[in-house]
Amino acid sequence: MKSSLHRLLNHSPGPPIGLWLLAVVPVSILAGCASALFLVSLDSITRLRFAHPWVLFLLPLVGTGILWIYRRWGDRAERGTNLILDEIHEPGGGVPVRMAPMVLLTTLLTHLFGGSAGREGTAVQMGGAMAGGWNAWLGIPTQHRPTVLMAGVAAGFGSVFGTPLAGAVFAVEVLTRGRLFSNALIPCLLGGIVGDLACSAWGIHHTHYSIGPVEVSGQFSVGHLDLLLLGKAALAGCGFGAVAWLFTFTSHEIQRLLGRFVLNPWLRPAIGGTVLIALTYLIGTRAYLGLGVLEEHPTDVTLVSCFHLEGAGNWSWLLKLGFTAITLGAGFKGGEVTPLFFIGAALGNTLSTPLATPTDWLAGLGMMAVFAGASHTPLACTMMGLELFGAENAVYLAVACTIACFFNRSHGIYRAQRGHAPGATSGMT
Repeated sequence: MKSSLHRLLNHSPGPPIGLWLLAVVPVSILAGCASALFLVSLDSITRLRFAHPWVLFLLPLVGTGILWIYRRWGDRAERGTNLILDEIHEPGGGVPVRMAPMVLLTTLLTHLFGGSAGREGTAVQMGGAMAGGWNAWLGIPTQHRPTVLMAGVAAGFGSVFGTPLAGAVFAVEVLTRGRLFSNALIPCLLGGIVGDLACSAWGIHHTHYSIGPVEVSGQFSVGHLDLLLLGKAALAGCGFGAVAWLFTFTSHEIQRLLGRFVLNPWLRPAIGGTVLIALTYLIGTRAYLGLGVLEEHPTDVTLVSCFHLEGAGNWSWLLKLGFTAITLGAGFKGGEVTPLFFIGAALGNTLSTPLATPTDWLAGLGMMAVFAGASHTPLACTMMGLELFGAENAVYLAVACTIACFFNRSHGIYRAQRGHAPGATSGMT
């Protein structure tokens, strides 16, 4: 099969969908299975951390160990998601397969010992690494490699959140601000769906978020839209975008300052871990450690609790922002998306009272819009909101996500994301 597929790819300037079935499906199955393993492991180690709270004190040492792992074996893999984006833009040295087990191990270590991080970065990197290995093993021609990588990204993202359509749109939107690589949408859609099916086949159940039906006021409504609510979604979108900017700026600035003033690189994660321990005892809760989805105590603020009235404090969004920015800025591994969900939902919870909106509704908008503003992917976040919350909120989601992106045009969580259309990707099929 290897030689046959190689000949077909070499002699096909524009591969049909049948050919992408052979190139994309195996990668997507592997990415979905990897996400299932990751999610099960993540749930187990989170509960293990709850059962043994003393492990938090090992966080500085573990951070140094993570740095050692990447210095010893990482090489180019240390760049993570940004390496994958660069390889899609301009295929070069490829994405090393060892990125997958390394990011899986180091992300689990980050969560086990209390670092505040997410899971999307791990899933995307595992999917990209498997796609990179598939490209190399089959000898797929250079002009087709970016699309296989994008399908791997779609499979990883779609499977880890249970949102295959959002995974596909994210893969074609995240490369360049303001442009979709629509010629790769079909293989990415295939990757997102197959990855999600493969993950679900292992019995994985994703966290459920729900928004109640929005009551449309007859006085301020046009059709099925409430113009007053639409205005509030736009106003909240400004705040969501400002917080997205604050998160990206703070994360990058912590990394820059540590690099400038802490000349010994081995001390940087140790300092970051020590600060997290001090903050945890200063505020008197561990709710902002780890993923932030499971609760250790009934009074904990979690991503799920943010959808309920009084389910978050007025400054819960800022505390989660600080914990996550320190974790990632100090060099620990993990994604940004779930913490951004937490930050956005907590901010929406806080703003729902002064804006006089349903708490769950604005928490849902904030969950999507802060991520949209930080990643510059408003369409993917709108699609994700539709998959999670239902189509009746489509316009409100689109408005909040788009305005959040407008208010954070200068900073993004992905440094390799480009602000213009790169010529090197124009030939992607």
